[in-house]
Amino acid sequence: MHSWIYWKLNRYRSRLKRAVDQTRAAKNSNTLAGRSSRLKQAFLEFPVFTKQSRRYVIIIVAAFAINFTACGVLFGFGVYQAHYETIALEDDTAFPGASSAKIGLIGTLSASLMTIMAPFVVAWAKYYSPRVVVCAGGLLFGVASVLASFGKALWHFQLAQGLLLGIATGLSFMPSMTVAPTWFDKHRGLAMGIVSAGTGIGGLVWAPVITASITNIGFRNTLRLTGSLATGLICASGFVLDWEPSMAEHLRTQNEKISPAMGLLYLPYPDWKTIRQRKFLAQAASTIFQSAAYYTPVFFTVAYAKSLGYSDKDGANITAVSNACNAIGKIAVGFVADRLGRLNSFFLTTLISAVAGLGLWVPSTLIGASNGGLARNLFLSFTVLYGLFASAFISLFPAALVELFGVQELPRAAGIMYMLQGLSVLVGTPVAGLLTQGCGPRDYVGMAALVGSLMFAAAVAVAWVRMEAMMTHKTGNRVWRWKI
Repeated sequence: MHSWIYWKLNRYRSRLKRAVDQTRAAKNSNTLAGRSSRLKQAFLEFPVFTKQSRRYVIIIVAAFAINFTACGVLFGFGVYQAHYETIALEDDTAFPGASSAKIGLIGTLSASLMTIMAPFVVAWAKYYSPRVVVCAGGLLFGVASVLASFGKALWHFQLAQGLLLGIATGLSFMPSMTVAPTWFDKHRGLAMGIVSAGTGIGGLVWAPVITASITNIGFRNTLRLTGSLATGLICASGFVLDWEPSMAEHLRTQNEKISPAMGLLYLPYPDWKTIRQRKFLAQAASTIFQSAAYYTPVFFTVAYAKSLGYSDKDGANITAVSNACNAIGKIAVGFVADRLGRLNSFFLTTLISAVAGLGLWVPSTLIGASNGGLARNLFLSFTVLYGLFASAFISLFPAALVELFGVQELPRAAGIMYMLQGLSVLVGTPVAGLLTQGCGPRDYVGMAALVGSLMFAAAVAVAWVRMEAMMTHKTGNRVWRWKI
C-alpha cells in the first residue's frame, strides 16, 4: 500500500516538473534570444539551403546566365540591323547598297544555326559533358565577334557574325535548355520560364548597351567589347552546368557502347517508332510554323519603328520593352503552365500571338502613312503582346517535349525538334525580309501578314498536339484530360 502511494506521488511530481519546464521554455521563446534561435533554425531548414535545393538554384542561375549572354546579344541584333541599313546608304562602308534582306541574313544565320546545331550539340553534351560544350561555345563566341569586327564586306559579317556566332550560340544555348529540365518535375514550367527569361532580360539589357556603345565607340569596337564580355560570362556559367544524377548515370550506360571517335559523330535521333507517332508529327508541324514566324518581329522591330518615324534610340527602347515583356511572359506563363497545363498554355499563348499579329501589326502597316499616331499605338500594343505571349514558345518548348516524350527521351526528341526550328528560321525570316521592298510602313504589310498567318497555323498544330496527348498508351482511346 505504501509503495503504491510512493509510486503515485513520484508520478505526479514528474508531471509537475515537466509542466514547469514547458512553461519556462515558452517564456524563453518569447525573449529576443529565443526568437533569434527559432529564426536561425527556420533559416537553416529553408529548402534553398538544403544541398539538393542549392544545386537546383545553381543550375537555374547558370542556365539563365548563359541565355542572358548568348541569346541576349543575339536578340540585340535588331540594333545592328538598323545601323547596317543606315550605313548601307553610304558608299565607303562594308554594306554599300545592301538590301534589308541581305543584311537580315546575318541575324537569320545566327538564329537558325543556334538550333540547327542541336542534334550535334546535344550528342556532344551527352558524351563529353555540358560544361565542355558550353565553354567551347563561349570561346568561339568571342572569336566570332572579334573576326566580325574586322569585316570589310557583307559576306565577312554573314560568315563571322552570322555563321560562326550562330554555332557559338548553339553550343552555349542548347545545353542550358536540355540540361535544366532534367532537374525538375513538379515546377518544370516555372523553372524553364526563369531559365529562358534570360533571353528576354538579356535583350532588355544588351539592346540599349549595344546602341550606346555603337554611338560612342563605333560598331566594330562594340563587337569586340560584347565578344570579350560574353566569353567570360558564358564560360563561367557553363563550368557549373551538369546533368541530373540519375540522367547522368543513364547517359554513362549509353556512352559505354560508343567509342571516343564515334562520340563526335553519333547523333541521338529518336527511333522510328517515336517518329511515326502522330504526336511527334503534330509537334514537328507546330515547331516549323512557329519558328518560321518567331524571329521576324525580333529582328525587324527597330527597322519598322524607324518607318513610323521613331529614331534609332527610340527603336532600341522599343526592342528593350519587347525583351522586358519577353522575360516577364516566360516566367509568368511558366508559373501558370504548372497549374493550367503546359500544352494548354502553349496553345493559348500561340493563338494570342497570332491574333496580335493579324489584329494589331497588320492594321499598323496599312494606316502607317495616313495616321501615324494610331499606327504607332497599334505597333506598341503588338510589341507588348507579342513579347508577353510569343515568348512562351521558348520557355514551354522543352517542357512540352518532356510532357509528350518523357525525360529519358528528351535529348533525342529535343535534338531533331530544335534542328527543325533552325531550318524553319533559315527559311521564314529571309522570306519575310524579301516581302519588304521599301522603307515605308505599308512595305511591311506582307511581313506582318506572314507572321500572323504562320502563328495561326502553329496554334492549329499545337491544338492537334494537345489532342494527341490525350491518347493513352494502354487502350489507344482518347480520354479527356483538362490539365496537359
